[in-house]
Amino acid sequence: MTLETWIAFAAATAVLLVIPGPTILLVISYALGQGWRTAFPMAVGVALGDFTAMTLSMLGVGALLATSATIFTALKWVGAAYLIYLGVKLFRAGGALDAKPREDAASPWRMLGHAWLVTALNPKGITFFVAFLPQFLDAKSDFWTQMLIFEATFVTLAFANAFGYALIASRARSVVSDPRTMGLFNKAGGALLVGAGIATVAVRPGQG
Repeated sequence: MTLETWIAFAAATAVLLVIPGPTILLVISYALGQGWRTAFPMAVGVALGDFTAMTLSMLGVGALLATSATIFTALKWVGAAYLIYLGVKLFRAGGALDAKPREDAASPWRMLGHAWLVTALNPKGITFFVAFLPQFLDAKSDFWTQMLIFEATFVTLAFANAFGYALIASRARSVVSDPRTMGLFNKAGGALLVGAGIATVAVRPGQG
């Protein structure tokens, strides 16, 4: 794996993580209802959930890589198309953020477990990883080393992203509740995702 490939992976990951999905909506809901104290347990739960889903996905991708190089290459093209699809969908999305404050009292452990379940058991998450990860894998390099680096990078960024969202939601609620702000945010994120999909087709990182 080259440094350029890792930087591309980290950049694409950062863009993907900031897009509000079921996990982030859960984080925001707890933060809106119970304040900044939810940030750490929720972020840990999200990180553990992403670690679980990503590990399962990486094992499946590794088995596919060992089975057929042709199918693995085809998966890269499908993954690139998937990124572009997500980008277009996000760009066309409105600014509404359906995250209602959760007023029910919950212990840090319960919040952690809830975040882990929502993140790890979301079938779309595993499907996403299967489509996303092959874009950056080098078939000629050691798979397990790449797996370790990619997982450590993604989990670290996932923790930071969830923690940041929780703090913003608890202290600047007008930001996450303003449709215009979120609309601009979605358009910017969508454009970046489309760009990432096109870039993976043009550069084909991970085939080096």
